[in-house]
Amino acid sequence: MSRIPTFTLLAAAVLSLAACATSGHLQPAPAAVVAAPVTGANDNLNAVLWVQRSQEYRASALQTWRLAGEQLDRALADASWTALLPAEGGDHQPATLKPAVVVDVDETVLDNSPYQARLVRDGGSYNDASWAAWVEEQKAEAVPGAVAFAQLAAAKGVTVIYLSNRTVAMKDATLANLRKVGFPVADDSVYLGLGTQVPGCQQVGSEKGCRRQLVAQQYRVLMQVGDQFTDFLQVEDNTLAARDALLAQYQDWIGSRWWMLPNPTYGGWEGAAFNNAWSLPADLRNAAKREALEVAP
Repeated sequence: MSRIPTFTLLAAAVLSLAACATSGHLQPAPAAVVAAPVTGANDNLNAVLWVQRSQEYRASALQTWRLAGEQLDRALADASWTALLPAEGGDHQPATLKPAVVVDVDETVLDNSPYQARLVRDGGSYNDASWAAWVEEQKAEAVPGAVAFAQLAAAKGVTVIYLSNRTVAMKDATLANLRKVGFPVADDSVYLGLGTQVPGCQQVGSEKGCRRQLVAQQYRVLMQVGDQFTDFLQVEDNTLAARDALLAQYQDWIGSRWWMLPNPTYGGWEGAAFNNAWSLPADLRNAAKREALEVAP
């Protein structure tokens, strides 16, 4: 029997939930009115439960951060090493620049699953007001392994740049939260939120390309760490086929220059399954996602 959820927690998160940069061609769904708690099927119940309660999620995160830390010395020693694509400054990263690692914030270094758990519990969807209130609470804990990596990088003289799709207005609360859980914050300039102005670069939606170019002017970027493809490069065509092609093209960068954290709760991958049509009713989006499943004959 087909089970259709009464609401979709993920709608709108692709663009607006800061952590997750997505294609500028995507549009978030309208904010949903918070409903009474529900007990029916929910797209995000298992995903949030896995992040919060599974040993497998914590092991995956620890594994990613530890392996990234083991690559730092290799990256530092190679004067030609860069984690930026040529179009974003990777072709002119002189060894004299200060070294840095660029990390996403949400679901990469900070865990926002309690916010999402509230929505699952209350039968709500992501919306800008509830997200801003959560950021102001400064209650996000660190993703397992992230603090140890950041402190290791700082000890080696590598600046940690927090490139987030949290907005520029969220800088103070975000930096306070990062400091609270132990992340090194060199100064306020290491936070580059959505809305950061980059002279000579046209911002495309919530894409991070302009901000990566800004980082490239001041630092030699050794690594990028994120939970979305758009934390590493611009996704111009957010379709499943195009995303497959990007992975095939840059798979050699994964696990050396680019490091991916698991995030089953939201992302551009979801919208790609229904042609990014966030204005569709939740049941039609869910039906399209079911059609995208690959079922053995």
